[in-house]
Amino acid sequence: MYLLLEYALVDDYLERRAALRDEHLALAVAAHDRGELLLAGALPDPYDRALLIWTVDRDAVERFVEQDPYVSNGLVTGWTIRPWNVVVG
Repeated sequence: MYLLLEYALVDDYLERRAALRDEHLALAVAAHDRGELLLAGALPDPYDRALLIWTVDRDAVERFVEQDPYVSNGLVTGWTIRPWNVVVG
């Protein structure tokens, strides 16, 4: 089973992310290196959402959210975690 973490982003996300990007990416890369995070990235035009695909349980994803500087510094206005029922791939 996969979990989809969806972030809703602030309007000025691109301008505000620079100061926090290295810390955010380090957290994401560490999760990817452990095999927990498969894919992650923002949706452009407009940059209003980001999607992260996980292979771990909900508690692990919630721990990521709690540690993510984008969340704690207000770049993320809301987030959801949902199971993703993959049927192809």
